[in-house]
Amino acid sequence: MQVYHLDNMVKGWFVGAFSPTILKTSAMEVGIKRYREGDREAVHHHKVAVELTAIVSGQVRMFGSTFGPGDIVRIDPGEETAFEALTDAVTVVVKQPSLPGDKYMS
Repeated sequence: MQVYHLDNMVKGWFVGAFSPTILKTSAMEVGIKRYREGDREAVHHHKVAVELTAIVSGQVRMFGSTFGPGDIVRIDPGEETAFEALTDAVTVVVKQPSLPGDKYMS
């Protein structure tokens, strides 16, 4: 058995083709992201990866819509969105495949 802590990962990412990671793989990336009310991520897209964002707690804005606990947003390659935490929020994000550098700011 090995035990890790999310605080030792970079921005909540703990599976993927990067370091540090708990499971190094190019198949996917997995992260648990914690946001404070007002946190934002700039408009961006991925050319290759599909990104799934599951809202665990709080309210967020993506694609000009508000999402909350239980909502899962699928973002296909080429789709652009920004992200804003309307309240403190926690999300689980899965990107497939793990391809460092496949994030393009718009």
